[in-house]
Amino acid sequence: MAAKVPFGSWPSPISAALVAAGGIRVGGPAVRGEELWWSESRPAENGRVALVAQERNAAAAPVDRLSAPWSARTRVHEYGGGAWWFGADGSEVLFTEWSDQRIYRMSAEGGEPTAVTAEPAIPAGWRYADGREHPDGGWLACVREDHHGVGETDGRTEAANELVAVELSGTGVGEMAVLVSGPDFVAAPRFSPDGRWLSWLQWDHPNMPWDATTLCAAPVFANRRLGNAQVVAGGDGESVHGADWTSDGRLVFSGDRNGFWNLLSWRPGDIEASAVTALEGAEIGGPMWNFGLRRWCELGAGRLVAIVTTDAVDHLAVVDAGVGGAPVTPVPVSTPDFVAFGPSVAAVGPAEVAVAAAGPAVTDTIVTVSVATEAVTVVRPAADLGVDQRWFSRAEAISFESGDRAAHAFFYPPTGVDVTGPDGALPPLVVIGHGGPTAHTTPALNHKVQYWTSRGFAVVDVNYGGSTGFGRAYRRLLDDAWGVVDVADCISAAAHLADAGRVDGDRLLIRGSSAGGLTVLAALIESERFAAGTSLYGVVDLTALAADTHKFESRYTDGLVGPYPERRDVYEARSPLNRTDGLSSPLLVLQGLEDEIVPPSQAEAIVGALAAGGVPHAYVPFEGEQHGFRKAENVIRSLEVELWFYGRVLGFDPADEIAAPDGAVGLG
Repeated sequence: MAAKVPFGSWPSPISAALVAAGGIRVGGPAVRGEELWWSESRPAENGRVALVAQERNAAAAPVDRLSAPWSARTRVHEYGGGAWWFGADGSEVLFTEWSDQRIYRMSAEGGEPTAVTAEPAIPAGWRYADGREHPDGGWLACVREDHHGVGETDGRTEAANELVAVELSGTGVGEMAVLVSGPDFVAAPRFSPDGRWLSWLQWDHPNMPWDATTLCAAPVFANRRLGNAQVVAGGDGESVHGADWTSDGRLVFSGDRNGFWNLLSWRPGDIEASAVTALEGAEIGGPMWNFGLRRWCELGAGRLVAIVTTDAVDHLAVVDAGVGGAPVTPVPVSTPDFVAFGPSVAAVGPAEVAVAAAGPAVTDTIVTVSVATEAVTVVRPAADLGVDQRWFSRAEAISFESGDRAAHAFFYPPTGVDVTGPDGALPPLVVIGHGGPTAHTTPALNHKVQYWTSRGFAVVDVNYGGSTGFGRAYRRLLDDAWGVVDVADCISAAAHLADAGRVDGDRLLIRGSSAGGLTVLAALIESERFAAGTSLYGVVDLTALAADTHKFESRYTDGLVGPYPERRDVYEARSPLNRTDGLSSPLLVLQGLEDEIVPPSQAEAIVGALAAGGVPHAYVPFEGEQHGFRKAENVIRSLEVELWFYGRVLGFDPADEIAAPDGAVGLG
């Protein structure tokens, strides 16, 4: 018979330490001969990103090819991605080293890396990403972000982003030349198979890459210079990404000209690109927060495999590219145990692909999928944390009214083994507002969600208006409406579940990170429904954010709030820091002290306002953390402190022994 234990006090095998141990994130994969490669971000190694290789169809264990202390991670755009790639013949791997942001090369069999880019005049003054070596070898094209002179009286006000050519002859530092400059941002330099063309993406302030990007291509001359560039697709009002060349010389990419990201193709000499897919209600694409986003790969014989997203859930599909790019209907590949793929997919052979995958009961996993037999082979399994899967709460997709339209979320009921809540009681609810805000949450297993559900909390993970995964029209709901639409949808999600009798309407909590932190604060101010909230490195002052953040997002708020400083009044009116007189619910603030995206000054400002207003709160800063917590000890402490905080607010004792934070005020 199940023991009746107060919600929040359930003993759970999903400890904060286990969450940290399961926080290894895998990226890639990529194929080199008979090997699969991928990257692993490891909290237990202070967030180091290792490169790992595994022989395909072999019993051999995975091998670290990039060993400690090396870390393949780039700071370009601060969000990174595209930090490593193979040389033209596959004998070498090149990567951006986290500590100094220089490009290094090493044998793909392992060994000591050597630098191929010069040491900058200031630490990490040149940062590199998203490289590709020319098919003939000898040089590569990549993105360079130049921070020299930024902030000096006679220098630039922001970093310069360029495409550069880097010489690879010899074993030392190579000469460098600028290929493309002028646009505010560049990405994805890709050579055609014969090396005669280079394609790339570019965009300018105030656009973000999911607003408007331009795909360009130019002929490559023998002296490593480019001919006249031509626009392939994109521009004002169209987002293009994921461009790469097929073996027969077509440039395939995702574009949202019809309201959903679909595949298109172009050949040198074509007047315009042709449609490959014509999906409505589903899309092949996502927001380009990181480099390396490509949601398709080539199998051969005119076939592609694509990651298709429908209502924030992924599946794989085979696409017959057709003759002349005629629209076609993708044919599903059966992958019932997985709901999230990517950010990229790689062909292993003419009928098999490799991809990072996650499902309702499994976190990041590297798998191969046969499109002929639909068989799934696990290459790199998720960490076995020894938890009975009966503890895992399964997501339920819900839609609900928010104003005059529908909004979407995934609901997780509290789930335990041999434990239940008291008779007649309803569980407290944790509302999650995802970061971005241009992103989406999926129903894949998330140990941080399970940390709460296994202790007796219900969780609702909200894909508020503005989220991706539902098409461009839903994504654009947040235009000029950040801090309004997202807040209304999170409040509506909580109200919907409380009114349906699924959660206790008097014990509602809300948490969010980064952009989701602003949602948390605004919701606490706008609604009296919430008992408390947690802001993880959240935005509190929109005016300060517009004036003090990194280049990539420095004009992001133009679309989300309005042009700055012309609409300064809106920024000030929506900033939670200016509305703290309406804030009375307890708040927990967690902040990394090396955050360049939402600086610590934002957290310190709201904490000061809470203290001045006598609002119960706790503030926990974390040394050595950037935007998001990567070190195991900090992941553990942040979760445990949050549980302690909710126990103080809702009046329950956690089953775990947790030390109170030093920065707690008015919480007993």
